[in-house]
This record gives sequence, C-alpha cells and structure tokens, in this order.
Amino acid sequence: MKLHVFLLILALSLRAVCAQELPDLGDSSQSTLSPLQERRLGASIMQQIRSSSAYMDDVEVTDYVGQIGYTLVANSPDPGGHFEFFLINDSSINAFALPGGYIGVHSGLILAAQSESEMVGVIGHEIAHVTQRHVARMMAAQKKTGLASLAALAVAILAASSSPELAQAAIVASQAVPLQSALSFSRDHEREADRVGLQIVEKSNYDVHAIPTFFERLQRASQVYEGGAPSYLRTHPLTFERIADIQNRTGDIPYRQIPDSLAFHLVRARLVALQGSASEAVSAFKTRIEQRKSASEVASRYGLVVAMLRTENLSSADFDAARMHVDAMRKDAPNHPMIIALAAKLEVRSGNVKSGLEIYREGLALFPTRKALMYGYADALMDTGQVVQAAQYLDRSVELVDTDPRLFERKAAAHAALGQRMAQHRAQAEALLLRGNLTAAIEQLRLAQASDDGNFYERSIVDSRLRELMALDAELRQEK
Repeated sequence: MKLHVFLLILALSLRAVCAQELPDLGDSSQSTLSPLQERRLGASIMQQIRSSSAYMDDVEVTDYVGQIGYTLVANSPDPGGHFEFFLINDSSINAFALPGGYIGVHSGLILAAQSESEMVGVIGHEIAHVTQRHVARMMAAQKKTGLASLAALAVAILAASSSPELAQAAIVASQAVPLQSALSFSRDHEREADRVGLQIVEKSNYDVHAIPTFFERLQRASQVYEGGAPSYLRTHPLTFERIADIQNRTGDIPYRQIPDSLAFHLVRARLVALQGSASEAVSAFKTRIEQRKSASEVASRYGLVVAMLRTENLSSADFDAARMHVDAMRKDAPNHPMIIALAAKLEVRSGNVKSGLEIYREGLALFPTRKALMYGYADALMDTGQVVQAAQYLDRSVELVDTDPRLFERKAAAHAALGQRMAQHRAQAEALLLRGNLTAAIEQLRLAQASDDGNFYERSIVDSRLRELMALDAELRQEK
C-alpha cells in the first residue's frame, strides 16, 4: 500500500476510534480537562507515535533529553506533575506539548541549537505550556470535536517527517479542520509560557539570554521554514513583539557564561553519526578530527566510533582504530556513562565479550540506573548464553527501575529462555501495561495463572496483580 493511501486510512481510523475511546469531558460547564483525562488522552496519542518510524527509540538521546527535561520540571511550578519526554526523528526545528505532560523534541532542534541553553529554552517553554494547563483549557473548550481532531496529531507528526503534502492530505481526509486551532496557542498563552519558561530555565542554571538569541535566528531564517514546514505544525509563531518582550524580561538578568555539557556535544555527534550511510558518517567525522573542526574533539571521536559500529563488516584494524579513539575519550573524559557504554559495546562487538562485560559492570557500579548500560549488559549476557545471570540481573534491575517496558521485555525473554513461564508472563504483563495496553497485560497475567510453575507466593502475587488490573479495566470501561 502506498504511504499516502495508508495515511489517509489511518487518519480516518483514528478519528473513528477516538470518538469511542477518548475520555468523556462532561457537560459544557467544565472549563478544563482533569489531569487524569489529560494523561489518558496523551497516552492514547503516544501509542500511535511510538508505533511509527518517526519515533526515535535511541536510549542515549532519549535519556539525555529526559534528564534535561526532568531537571527543568523540578524547577517548574509543578515539580510533581507527570511528564514524559520523547524524540521525533525529524530535521525540522520543533518541539511540542501533548496533553498529560508528553513533550516531543525533534532531533532537528538539538542539531540546530548552537548552545545547550538554546535547546533548553525551547523545552522549558513547552513545559510551561503544560504546567499552565494551556492544552487542557483549549481542548476542553472544543470538547469531543477537539479531542478527535487532536488524535489526528499523531498522523500529522508522522506524515510531516515524510512530506508536508502527505501531512496535509491526512488532515484533510480526517476532516481535522480544528487541528490548527487545537495546537496553536493564543498570544496570552505564549506570553505566559515565555514568562514561566524563562523562570524555569533561570532556576535550572541555564543561560536565559540564549533564548531570545535563538528566536531571533529562527526569525531571520523564517522564509526557509515557511516553505519547508506545514503551517499547522508551526504552533508558536515568532513575532517582533514576542521577541522584544523576551528581551525585556531577560534584560535585567545578569549574564552568566554557562558552558555546554559534554553530554550535549556527545548527543549531537550521535545524532549525526546515526544519519545517512555509515560510510559517509565515518568519513565526515574523520575529517572533523583531522581538521579540528569540532567544538569537542571527544564528541568527534565518539561520533566516529558510533558510525563505525554501524558498519557490518569491520576488520581487526578497524576495531583497533576504534579502540584507540575510545581510549583517548576515556582519558579525556573518564567515567562518562555514554563513553563507558560505547567502550563496552565495542569490546562485545569485537569479540572480547569478557572485557566488554567487565566494562559494563564497572559502569553499572557508577551508574546503576543508566539504561544504555543496563540494556547492553543484559543483552551481552543473553547473547553469550549466560541466561541465568541475565535473568537474575534483570530481576534486580526492574526493582531499581520499574517504569521501563524494555527492561521488563528483556526480563520476559530471559525467563522464557529458562522455561519459567509464570515469570515470563508476569514480566510481559508489566511491559504491556507500561506501553498502555491494559487488555493485553491482563491476558498475560491469565497466562501466568495457567502456567504450571511458580510457588505459592508467586501465584499469590499474580492473583493480586490480576485483580488490580481487572479493577482498573472495569473503572475505565465505566468511564467510557
């Protein structure tokens, strides 16, 4: 099926599904969505985004954006609110807030920002839209029509990654005319998000003066973006008045030179290394290193090794060269988790599994909840037949990090390899629940009940968890 036909069908399907599954907003006297309604609505949209190729499922980049995001949230008006940060693999400069605190960041924003504070300023602005309940206010005003239209946002975001024309066709097909108004914030909302966002950024010890600088640069290049991005995704129009207002707000704040973190440079190098062909990326980073054209030589070496590991057939000389760059990075930036994870991956890939596992263990001793290290260590154990050790490690890991579906999926695979069906289905149920599929999670727990292994204590846990999820399912059905 051609892509544009698929998008049209998906748009129509989304609209039909949303009419049945989106939360009831009650009568017209309600002025806003409740936080629970917002979160459930956002989760339903995220299911569509996560299943697409536009969703960037790179653990290092996602962890970095999440760390920045949660640092900003801690200094926001709602430090205890629900937030989730995710990546869209798209070269356009954009970030957006969905209901329920789901904030998307385009890879193009990270690459276009000339400093970490510029990128942080945009993310802080989106957080402010959430904390000030701007999305909830607009969506409640539009009621069901607005909610169904917002569900088409998933289609628009995914289609825009391929073609603005396809995105427009998807929206027309779904009759999502209110999408522009649903996503475009009012001038008052923008001014409030600018004001609150600046406060968040300043409290988080980033350079607030970078924000108007970035916006001015975007405005000067507006003609380029005007022709390359669909209008309904340009939800934060830049005006001279808005930039002047931000400049006035930052004018009295003393300038502080805030250096970029090494992680910012490493993530930018990683994004470049993962684009295009591996050979082109390798050549580009070699040139950077030879000509010293990078703000961070460590980041250039990192990008080179990431690009090299994308190559299928590496010679022993290639591995030696990559190891030389890793050794140089570890000397200049010892104990950085991204570099440790890359060093371990290189050793495992080159066949030195024992050395790779040791590096993973050293890294996990320093950063026990660093996901790239956790995934890499578990995968290396599984790939080398150390399934018992992998299962034991993953059992401990999900106690440390109980909100990561990938860890539960790995745990399920390890116990399945050992023939431990109850543990397998329990872990799979938690993974599905974290991915928003309550019905499938309940089915997995029923399979766990029907398994012929597990002791009395484990069976009691399964029974209790199944009753809990069934009660939740009944509550959701009652609401619908």
